[in-house]
Formats: sequence, structure tokens, C-alpha cells
Amino acid sequence: MADLRKRNLDLDSEDDKSLGNKVDLSNTIPSGTDKAPELLDATLSSLPPRWRNWVIRGIFTWVMIFGFALMIYAGPLALMLVVLAVQVKCFAEIINIGYAVYKIHGLPWFRSLSWYFLITSNYFFYGESLVDYFGVVDNRTEFLRALVKYHRFISFFLYIGGFVWFVLSLVKRYYMKQFSLFAWTHVALLIVVTQSYLIIRNIFQGLIWFIVPVSMIVCNDVMAYMFGFFFGRTPLIKLSPKKTWEGFIGGGFATVIFGLLISYVLCQYPFFVCPIEFNEELGRMTLDCEPSPLFRPQEYTVPASLAPLVRMVTGKNTIMIIPFLLHSLSMSVFSSVIGPFGGFFASGFKRAFKIKDFGDIIPGHGGIMDRFDCQYLMATFVNVYISSFIRMDSPQKLLQQIYSLKPELQLELFTALRDSLTTRGILQLPAP
Repeated sequence: MADLRKRNLDLDSEDDKSLGNKVDLSNTIPSGTDKAPELLDATLSSLPPRWRNWVIRGIFTWVMIFGFALMIYAGPLALMLVVLAVQVKCFAEIINIGYAVYKIHGLPWFRSLSWYFLITSNYFFYGESLVDYFGVVDNRTEFLRALVKYHRFISFFLYIGGFVWFVLSLVKRYYMKQFSLFAWTHVALLIVVTQSYLIIRNIFQGLIWFIVPVSMIVCNDVMAYMFGFFFGRTPLIKLSPKKTWEGFIGGGFATVIFGLLISYVLCQYPFFVCPIEFNEELGRMTLDCEPSPLFRPQEYTVPASLAPLVRMVTGKNTIMIIPFLLHSLSMSVFSSVIGPFGGFFASGFKRAFKIKDFGDIIPGHGGIMDRFDCQYLMATFVNVYISSFIRMDSPQKLLQQIYSLKPELQLELFTALRDSLTTRGILQLPAP
């Protein structure tokens, strides 16, 4: 009796009496893998379940691919808005699982707090992008200039407001659950908001840095499923029993080939390779530029071991290749070998709570998070890759930083730059 009383005192609330049991949310979180519109479900009712799922999954895969192409056609602003919408939905799916796990009752402010932290995080990250890429516009008015200057200070105190709000909302019998959900919310922000911010930054470098990685993950996912469906025999990983070595290897080879092909095609069009910059004269974002050498054929000398073979084909020891294709090869290898581990991570997460999908918004596939688990990992890699091997400060970005300085500092910089260019013989000043 004493032991039972002690265990009851250790519980945070009445709901905690069930925590000793394994968490099973299979009846709480909806599953979309086996879901289909009624008309389509009735049409396919005569098929075996395996083939029924294959057809439904295939139909909605093509719907999503068509939608993706439509968003690209709509332009970078539409893509950024879609990224924001996807981010919000993924956050909602992760947070809903947290609420279902911890079963908090009578604490209305906690759901509001989660969304408050989401809004605050977006204000900080999207504000950083606006400061970096639209500094010239932001500094035209006194109000925007103040927001730019104190952006991080404002963001910090918005977060502190949420932090204080959380502390004031603590209820004695729910301490453990409230702190658990507080941590859950921040992990969701780290996974979703931070990665979507990196996707936006990739888009600003040029649409090709968004389209190619996203397409690679889609190709790898589709082709791994196809190879696994028709040829899969050898299990790959226990976290995801349906994944096979045949699908993993077949999807990898298909992704490398597809990545090189789509990269070659996109490199032919300035619309895809030009960075997104704000044009002061036009007053809008533009994708006009002279493509950099990264996207134009360059001559490379081949290693001595390959020289005889290349000489037989081309008659010389050099080959012409678009440098971006080499970067595309790196991205395709990452998306094929490491990218799937984002899906494995999500599978382990779902297995921990005995759910099949994060949601049921996409028939045959599940929730939005089920389709974007690998995309977020890929977005981080691409951003790090650009920062490490590609990105250089553009004159436009440097000018934005200069325009944000006080007039006297701008004049001082101008004088120093003029004197330096004159001394080095780069600039010839007219005779007095």
C-alpha cells in the first residue's frame, strides 16, 4: 500500500497513470497511406490491396509533380509562400502528435504558446532574409530602417515574451508534461522552421539550387519505391521493413542519372541559374543576369590515366563540361545515400508512437511531413554546400550593406576606395 501511495505521489497528473504503458496513437493520428477519395476507392476495390495502394500512390505522386511544376512556373515568390505553407502544416502535424502523447487537459494557453513560438521564429528568420536581400528597399523609409536596425533585438524580446508567458502558465500538477511539450515545440521549430529558412536562402541563390535537390529527393523516393516494389527481396533496415537493398541501390543509380540530366537542361536557361535580386529601377525581384562560369561549359584537363581514352574520343586531352554538373553529382550522391536516412528517422519516430503516418492529407502517402522528411535534410546539405564551395559576395549585396551605413561612413568608405584604386592604377582621375 505504501509503495502504491508513493507511486501516486510521483505522478504529475491523473493522466500519468497510463504512462507506464506503451504509447499507442494509432487510433488518434489519422493515416493517409490507405486513404483514397470514395470514387477512386470504389473504382479500385477489385484490385488486391498491394496493387490498389500502388495505383493510388502513383496517381497522387503525379498530382504532386504537376503541382510542383506549376509552382515553379508561378515564380520564386509563389515558391516561397508554398515553403511557408508546408512549414506550417509540418509543424502542426508534429505538434499534434505531442498533444496526443501528453494528453494535456485544461491548459488552453499551451497550444497558443506553440503557435506563438512558430510566428516568432518566422519573424526572426524571414526578417533575416529581408535584411540580407532587400536592405536597399528596407532603408528607404524610417519605419523599415528601424525594423532592420533592431531586428534581432525585437526578435529576442518576442521570444522572451513567449518564455515568460510559458513560465506564468505553469500549473503544479502538470510541470513534467508542460516542460516536455515546451521541449517538443522547440525540437519541432529546429526541424521545420530552421530548415525552411535554409530552403528560402537556397532559392535566392537561384531556382536551380531549389529545383534540382528537391527533384532528386522526389526521384530517389519514387524510383526506390518502384525498384523495391518489383525487385525488392532483401530488407534494408528494421526501422522501415518495406525498404529493400534493391530499392535503395536502384533508386540511387536512377537519381544520379536523373540529376545530371535535369541539371544539364536547367543550366541552359538564365531563369533557373540567375540569383534572385531586387532591381531598384523596376522595383521588383528579377532573375536577369549573365550566367556565371559555373553554368557554362568549361574546358578541363583529364587525369593522365584517362588521357588516352579521352584522346581517342575527342582527339585531345581535355573535355568540355558544365561545372554545375560536378556539383550536381555531389548532391545526387548525398540525396541517394544520406537523404533516405531522413525517412528512416521519421519511420523510427512514427514507430515509437505506433502511428503509420503523420497525417492523411495526401491519399496514398500520408501527411505533408511524410513527404518532406528527406527534403529538410537535403535543404541543409545544399545550404552548407553553397556556403562552403559556391557562394561569393555579390556587388548587389555589398551595396546593400553600404547603403545601410550612415552618410558620413559611406563618404569615408568612398574616399578610401577611390584612393586605393588610384594608387593601384585601376582608376585614373581627371587632371585638375
